Amino acid sequence: MNLAIVYSRTNAGLDAPLVSTEVHLANGLPSFSIVGLAEMAVRESRDRVRAAIINSGFSFPIKRITVNLAPADIPKDGGRFDLPIALGILAASEQIPADTFQDYEFIGELSLGGQLRAVRGVLPTAIKARVSGRKLILPADNAPEAGIIQGLDVFPAQDLAKVVEHLQGVKRLVRWQQAIERHKTSYSMDLSEVKGQFPARRALEIAAAGGHNLLMVGPPGTGKTMLASRLATILPDLSEQEALEAATLASISHLGFDANDWGRRPVREPHHTSSGVALVGGGSSVKPGEISLAHHGVLFLDELTEFDRKVLDVLREPLETGRITLSRAARQATYPAQFQLVAAMNPCPQGRACDFQAHCECTPEQQKRHRARISAPFLDRIDLQVDVPRVKQEDLQSLKTGESSAVVRTRVLQARERQYERQQKTNHALSGGEVDRYCTLAPKDQHLLSHAMEQFKLSARAYHRILKVSRTIADLAESDAIQTRHLTEALSYRALDRLA
Repeated sequence: MNLAIVYSRTNAGLDAPLVSTEVHLANGLPSFSIVGLAEMAVRESRDRVRAAIINSGFSFPIKRITVNLAPADIPKDGGRFDLPIALGILAASEQIPADTFQDYEFIGELSLGGQLRAVRGVLPTAIKARVSGRKLILPADNAPEAGIIQGLDVFPAQDLAKVVEHLQGVKRLVRWQQAIERHKTSYSMDLSEVKGQFPARRALEIAAAGGHNLLMVGPPGTGKTMLASRLATILPDLSEQEALEAATLASISHLGFDANDWGRRPVREPHHTSSGVALVGGGSSVKPGEISLAHHGVLFLDELTEFDRKVLDVLREPLETGRITLSRAARQATYPAQFQLVAAMNPCPQGRACDFQAHCECTPEQQKRHRARISAPFLDRIDLQVDVPRVKQEDLQSLKTGESSAVVRTRVLQARERQYERQQKTNHALSGGEVDRYCTLAPKDQHLLSHAMEQFKLSARAYHRILKVSRTIADLAESDAIQTRHLTEALSYRALDRLA
């Protein structure tokens, strides 16, 4: 038999298209060519496969070898095709039976000694393999990742020789049966560790209850980062589907999947020197960026005014739509990006002595330029803007602690239950029509909001966001209707609008 076909898969965004690895042996001058839109890492597999076959105790055929990765119009990259190419060569040279390939899919990079090395992007492959009804043979280090897909037969292998023994029926690989336990809600940090800052704690609770974006404005050392890092401790657990979506995005990224993070709500904290591509994704292979890695989690932008203004503005569309579409010359990919934005910034540029009080050394013009680093359209998409002033000495020295994360989280869960019973989504995700339906105001409250809109020159987007925050505050108070106190509290969370 001079022809063998082995099934594998490549990565195309969140998808994993089937790739038929066709290997043909022909007489003629010895050669080894790989076709089918294979990128450099795939073409380099020729040397790895040759050495792996020889060092595993098999014969490398001295013939004209042609490997076709079909379909030819889908780019293939990485070392994941080493194992199927090696198996195809062994089957085409009649060293192993080819009739067993129909029930399996194979991925894995080979070392020169024939050992299997882990590859990235296994989760999309595992999901598609389950749909196809085939079993999956892959490197042992990737087994925990593929093993979270229920209903899929996963067979981890250490090297090429053991895969061949399995296919020959000499010694079967052991099916992966170890279930990965989802991360339980336990954190090393707690909200009770935050001294003082009760208005900011309240804003954090509202943000968690309604899924709202939050901006904290205050001088250095007032606890903004401390508060932001504890948002995850009061958020609900991820559902099974949400956890799988977050894990899949991590799997195809440059980070790879970590089994220790399975079921954990992602929290991303990119540095302020990050580029727009780093935040939204891209590159030659169109990988997901920070906003997609924070899908169903938290994206924390510290020192917000230090980010390039153009970089922040690329977040405007995904903040509205919850997804990002990346187009390059040869590829296009759409990634989900339903993240909760939490940001922190100083009120003015002077430094530690500057806290926006009477003794602030910054001129009004300096303060205005500092705030102008954030565009109005971007700021419009942040629901809650809260002042975080300096902590009083008596609060710092007090042994009295605030409410724990567990207590606050209970209220958050109850508020979210009310939202899902009423509208099947969080308040932050309400559309314009749903805001009109679920966020109605009494006439006097409508007049109050209209006056605030005119006073602060707020946009229609800010109008809807104030109503959504008011609805969340009412849900936390277990109120069916938005009352005046709920609306006035929501209006108080427009710190930068009051400074405009």
